[in-house]
Amino acid sequence: MSQEFLPDDNKFDRANDDSAAESEQDVVCVTVTGSPKGVRETILTLYRLGFAEVGDWSPVQRAANPKQVMSVLIRRRKRKA
Repeated sequence: MSQEFLPDDNKFDRANDDSAAESEQDVVCVTVTGSPKGVRETILTLYRLGFAEVGDWSPVQRAANPKQVMSVLIRRRKRKA
């Protein structure tokens, strides 16, 4: 499953250059929101399933609800014809 995703090379930090390589990719954002323990356990479960490395997720941040936190994973996926 994870083979179809491309390594993240921080293209969000660069100016938009409209390159052909970018136009062949979809950006997918996965957000996990909940209790701190629930977010950590979900990230670990997704790691064990081979979905993403633990270090690929953003640091845990406060969510809109003060009792919750969130973490985001940004993946680039090759577009299928």
